[in-house]
Amino acid sequence: MRTDDFWQLIEKAGAGGGEPDAVAARAVALLAARDPEEIVGYARHQQRVLAASYRVDLWGAAYLINGGASDDGFEYFRGWLMTRGREVFARAVADPDSLAELPEIRTASLSGEEFECAQMLAVPWDAYRKATASDLPAEREAARTPDLNDFWDFDDADEARRRLPRLATLFAEPPAE
Repeated sequence: MRTDDFWQLIEKAGAGGGEPDAVAARAVALLAARDPEEIVGYARHQQRVLAASYRVDLWGAAYLINGGASDDGFEYFRGWLMTRGREVFARAVADPDSLAELPEIRTASLSGEEFECAQMLAVPWDAYRKATASDLPAEREAARTPDLNDFWDFDDADEARRRLPRLATLFAEPPAE
């Protein structure tokens, strides 16, 4: 599966709007209608997308937005981010602070809403099972994840303001006076 095909399927699933879980369910239905080889290709591409987005600065953004983000929480945040489509996802990976521009993120700074979608991460497995009544074949080699060598204390409000100024304005504790 090509990059364009991967994102077109997600964007088609998201065209109906609704909650992220509904987008994931529509993605399963769309993907299950394809050949099993395409579903395997989708799974490989999803692993590459998740590996490319496994970045400390994006994790820091997820931590600020959701009021914390464990390993699993960061995975689920990126699942939610996938439901927003290619443009939003790519912009967030390149500049996590750009998430402050999204209306739902701005609203969440007041409401405390959290953004996660574990179901989006299960799309290829669910689609393969639906299409073939069997499990998705295991990958021979797991996708590599980058070294998180620039980790910072996400609870450090000053560091958050330095690294993610727009998100910190929305979510970080105000500076001590």
